[in-house]
Amino acid sequence: MKEPSVDRRIGPPVGLGALLLGTAVLVACSPKRTEQSAETNPQTGEPRPPGGDAQPQPVRTDVVLTGAQAMGDWTTDAPGVKRKITVADLPAPNEDSSVTNRPSKADRPAGALPKVPAGFTVNEFAAGFENARVVQVAPNGDVFVADSSADKVVVLRDVDKDGKAESRTTFSEDLKKPFGIAFYPSGSDAPTHVYIANTDSVVRFPYKAGDATATSKPEKIVDNIPSGGEMLGGGGHWTRDIAFSKDNQRMFVSVGSQSNVDDDDDEKRRANILAYTPDGKNEVIYASGIRNPVGIAIEPSTGALWTSVNERDRLGDNLVPDYITRVQEGGFYGWPWFYLGKNQDPRHKDKHPELRDKVIVPDVLLQAHTASLAMCFYTGQQFPPDYRGHVFAAQHGSWNRSKRLGYKVIRVPLKDGKAEGHFEDFMTGFVNKDGDVWGRPVGVAVARDGALLVTDDQSNTVWRVAYTGK
Repeated sequence: MKEPSVDRRIGPPVGLGALLLGTAVLVACSPKRTEQSAETNPQTGEPRPPGGDAQPQPVRTDVVLTGAQAMGDWTTDAPGVKRKITVADLPAPNEDSSVTNRPSKADRPAGALPKVPAGFTVNEFAAGFENARVVQVAPNGDVFVADSSADKVVVLRDVDKDGKAESRTTFSEDLKKPFGIAFYPSGSDAPTHVYIANTDSVVRFPYKAGDATATSKPEKIVDNIPSGGEMLGGGGHWTRDIAFSKDNQRMFVSVGSQSNVDDDDDEKRRANILAYTPDGKNEVIYASGIRNPVGIAIEPSTGALWTSVNERDRLGDNLVPDYITRVQEGGFYGWPWFYLGKNQDPRHKDKHPELRDKVIVPDVLLQAHTASLAMCFYTGQQFPPDYRGHVFAAQHGSWNRSKRLGYKVIRVPLKDGKAEGHFEDFMTGFVNKDGDVWGRPVGVAVARDGALLVTDDQSNTVWRVAYTGK
């Protein structure tokens, strides 16, 4: 595949209304370059080994890392490590320092398991997918997995309750790069439909508890989701997530940008979150300027819509941070002209000064280029009480960074439905001692028994994390 070039198009003038409607966010995934090691570990000050192979370093879990220490890389990741990044920590943009450093893929080492905090255990719930992406759990406990490259959704069932799926059924193969999955009405023990977001449409199927295969052809209720022109690296986001409001009156669909930072006609109705009635009608732009809102979810206590976002690339190792945030209706989040408040993207110098003061700063900033994908709120009872109501989000991992990072699942603490501001590594260990990557998290969901399910589209595994207290 041809390597993507740096986006430098300024495109023809577009009406401000159209531009705002076409604003979005992006997933960080990309090319390749030898892993570079920092000279010292930013947490300990100890020298790192010379050469290209960084090694995991001792880390502190009793403090919240801030400033440069919060940026880190994979060698300072470990369950329990906490970070807080603020707008004040951001470096100046530097296009010349941007690198292409795609993860070198490695086979999963024999017997290797991801790392989780003390008291938790992890096991393989299911494997053997072509492209395991989003995971959602039906009210009866069935596990729905979007096998996106295979254009199908699969249903897994743990028949004997041993933490492993014994049953696997194809729910539907009549799909096109499926990603988001949602049951309607949300919050019901007896949903009547399952909705699936294809890359270019939203379809739904009649559903009753226990259906492991679709009982009819898909009904297409939205047939014009912006899509096409996708490319790997720097843009072309094809994933579409879907969620219903707490009162089931609105259906939300996330649409990422086609490019890294272009503002031409190709970006109309992209880089935003669309809202519809549940029948797919009455489309409005719910929020714009969100480069790639890969994951969306409803916070259960407040009913607020939240999103997990991939920000833009090619401004240096630590720009622009990805983020997780509540989504304000009618809110503008800056892309492509600004980022994280009043910071102007130098590739759009002096453009749209009238928007500078309208840009919303997200609630929780994440490490730049970590590629934050799907998210969920922990609604189970199995984990300790201080986990309840918190966000879990999958970090697919960097490509536009000299020092690799991501490839983990993080926890974002909330209090009364509001973010406390920092995030914490929860599930790590997908990078081997040579800096090569054997697993890349994508989807997260809470199982009926309160365990956390995590999809990994490199080893193509669904992992199950349970709390035992031992």
